[in-house]
Amino acid sequence: RGEERRGEERMGARQSVEASCGGGMAFGTTASAPLLMQGKVKRMLWNDVKGKRFEMEVVEAKEGMSLIPSVATTEEGDKEMNASAEDLGKAQQAPTFAAQGVAKDTDYMELPQPVRYEELQKECLMSLRPETFEGMRFDFTKPLNQSFSLSHSLQMGAAEMPTANPQQIVKIPVSSYEFGANLIGNKGMMIGRMLTDGRMSGRVKYDLNDALSFKVQAQLAEEKQYSQTMFDVDVKGLDWNGQVKVGNNQFVGVNYFQSVTNNLALGGEAFYLGSQRKSGVGFAARHQGDPGIATCQIATTGLLSATYHHKVSEKVYLASELMWNWNAREASAAFGYDYILRQCRLRGRVDSSGVITAFLEERLNVGVNFVLSAELDHYRKDYRFGFGMTVGME
Repeated sequence: RGEERRGEERMGARQSVEASCGGGMAFGTTASAPLLMQGKVKRMLWNDVKGKRFEMEVVEAKEGMSLIPSVATTEEGDKEMNASAEDLGKAQQAPTFAAQGVAKDTDYMELPQPVRYEELQKECLMSLRPETFEGMRFDFTKPLNQSFSLSHSLQMGAAEMPTANPQQIVKIPVSSYEFGANLIGNKGMMIGRMLTDGRMSGRVKYDLNDALSFKVQAQLAEEKQYSQTMFDVDVKGLDWNGQVKVGNNQFVGVNYFQSVTNNLALGGEAFYLGSQRKSGVGFAARHQGDPGIATCQIATTGLLSATYHHKVSEKVYLASELMWNWNAREASAAFGYDYILRQCRLRGRVDSSGVITAFLEERLNVGVNFVLSAELDHYRKDYRFGFGMTVGME
């Protein structure tokens, strides 16, 4: 009796569906009739590529929308329905690939803001240019409030003196003390340094708004060739940035960097040095993907630079660099690493000239770091080792 009752219910649902479709047209499957009675099935009419009509049922399931082909009442309808279902299967996959293509396409109205032209290789410089030193160094930073702090730096070691023979190494002991003041606010900052040898340096930066900022850098020394001043104006757009530089010795420079796609940015620079009657033009490209960042720079001065920075994990980074000077017919290559542990950070570099560099920062406590530095040049037999302590703000 239960089977007969369920059969009658299915037959009644079948007849109701058939009646709603106009009798002669295709009607829904028996399995989908309960869904239709619950209001979860909607009937849709489709036209296949041959211009013939057939009917589909759209079932609203929890997993999403699914299509259930209807059943025809005649053999001719069965043939037409099978052919139409095949055509629909092909057409049904087309929007899926089209949707993927749209997702991968670049929205040129929503390109990201690229890095500044001067910071083109900032990720690689962290690994390839560790701040090595020789001797002892002690840095102390004392914050007076949230915006103002004082810094003290003491260094004792040796300095290499230039000689006529590059293989001959002459070092003399030197020591220096540096006093600094830092004022950092929401829209700008002022940084000043003074050394015991008479050199002074300062930097002032002010952000007028999110798109425009000004920066002044100056360095004064007893030797005229070491004194310089530079004034910068930085402009940012939605997907580009530019900079204008004016300095002493009649120096004028401009650069521009533009995002072309979500991952690629192109730009260039030009400069003119009036005191030496020299000028140059350079071009740069930067591709930033998920695993790595690749950059390339070329200039009319004869320099070609290419770098690649690869993120192995959240704690391990690798970097490589290739430099070529076609005027001097010289080339060099370097490989660097940056390993970040829970309590320390290790950076190192190996270049094609045989120089091996390592720089270790060990965190002893909050705001207290122990520093070890080493640089080995086996070809010139020049070995530099240093240790130090950094106390204060990180």
